[in-house]
Amino acid sequence: MDKNKIKAAIRNVPDFPKPGIQFKDITTLLLDHGAFSESMDVFCEEFNNSEIDIIVGIESRGFIFGAPLALRLGHPFAIARKPGKLPAQTVAVEYELEYGTDRIEIHKDAIRTGNKILIIDDLIATGGTARAVGELVEKCGGEIAGYAFLINLAALNGLDQLAPHPVFSVIEV
Repeated sequence: MDKNKIKAAIRNVPDFPKPGIQFKDITTLLLDHGAFSESMDVFCEEFNNSEIDIIVGIESRGFIFGAPLALRLGHPFAIARKPGKLPAQTVAVEYELEYGTDRIEIHKDAIRTGNKILIIDDLIATGGTARAVGELVEKCGGEIAGYAFLINLAALNGLDQLAPHPVFSVIEV
């Protein structure tokens, strides 16, 4: 598998959404069938024989990678969303942002006690949202089997927020 091909398919957008940010735009990867397919192959190879009961995708780009991974591996797929987006009874966790707080929710019946959960998103930066979803999983009685990301922005040390759980990323920038 050619991780350089995957990395090359991701567009870097300087100063978006604000000056100093180097935004990693995965839409170009999604438009490149070969690179997108290779990225899914890497995820599948990594988690094919893992003890996972459910894959949880983080809104919204985690859905892009989580749903096909769940299909390929034969696992259920659950979604963690921003407040007010899920129609049935939810469980929520509030977490800190750089300037304020946010909340993330999951359907109360999505995870059962003892389920082993893989949490997936497109990118990890500071790790706050992924950590909050991990708290959500544990609040529902699930066990975190690991975290998976297409991109790890290594300089922001987000992986530190997820210790001691295993973390996998396809590429590191």
